[in-house]
Formats: sequence, C-alpha cells, structure tokens
Amino acid sequence: MSLVIIDYGAGNIQSIKFAFQRLGVSAVLSNDPEVIRKAEKVIFPGVGEASSAMRKLRESGLDTVIPTLKQPVLGICLGMQLMCNASEEGNTKGLGIFDVDVIKFDSNVKVPQIGWNKIENLQSPLFKNLENDFIYLVHSFYAPKCEETIATCTYGLEYAAALAKDNFYGVQFHPEKSGQYGAQILNNFLSL
Repeated sequence: MSLVIIDYGAGNIQSIKFAFQRLGVSAVLSNDPEVIRKAEKVIFPGVGEASSAMRKLRESGLDTVIPTLKQPVLGICLGMQLMCNASEEGNTKGLGIFDVDVIKFDSNVKVPQIGWNKIENLQSPLFKNLENDFIYLVHSFYAPKCEETIATCTYGLEYAAALAKDNFYGVQFHPEKSGQYGAQILNNFLSL
C-alpha cells in the first residue's frame, strides 16, 4: 500500500503519520506532484489558517494537482475545508471539489470548538462497522450541510462533519486524535 501525506507546510502531519504506523502502514510525506499522483491513497491534512494554507498550495502547484487525483483522497480538518469552493477565513478561494462554502460559527457558540463531539447520520463506506460516537475537533469554521454531506455534528447548529464526492472524502474532525473510532475510520479509508 503506497500512502502519501501531502506535506505543504500546513498540518500536524506527524500525528497522522504515527496513526497510520499504528495501523501497520508506512506513509510517505511529500509535496512532489509525481509522488502524490502515483500513490494508491492520499491524505490532505491541514491545521492553521485557510488563506495562508492556500497560498502554500498555489506556490507548490498542488492547487492544480489535488483536484485531478483519481485515487481515494482524504482531507482532514483544514484539508477538508480547502477542498470546498471557498472559506470565509481570509476570504479564501478553495479547490472547488466539494460544492459548499466554509463559514464561521456565529457568536452564539464559543469558538473554536475544541474537544469531543458526537458524529451522527453516517452514510459512507468511510464509516463501515461504526455507529454514532464521539470524535475530536478543533475548528472555528465549518461546512454547512449540503448534498455531499456523509456525517453531521451539532454545535449550535447541525453541520457537515464529513463530505464525499467521487474519490474525494473530507472530515472536519481529527481521526488521528479520535482513539479507536478514528483508527477505524482511517482503516476504512485504506480499504476503499
């Protein structure tokens, strides 16, 4: 299994790499378009601010590579948000894979949302053999529910906890920090 974690300078990629090591899979960190294109599976991580992360993707040319990938791709946290049309964070144009705009939680909830929240309405092979349970999140912006929603969370309102379209998957939460439940999601991704 060749697994590449896209290394574009925005993310907690080591914890993701260790999560896959615990599953017996050695991931390669790379920003080389050819290495990424040849991988069987691709992880698109992200922690940080949307506009600076998109700037790094554009500088490396990965903004044009990622949407053309044919193998299963999993965006995590900011990675998922950058796969959307746009984000209010830094008024950022996204990759346009998921047809939804990322917006900020309104002032009736504490931001960022940090900690454990229940994931519900699971509708994808990504959640095979799983039921509603708790996952770990850290975010101030969210994707509203849309046609591509495959799981939801509620924090002041119900929003998309996960998205899918064709070979692209995105999770707002951190599976690498969500215990056995998150490990099962990563394992399910490897089986896609």
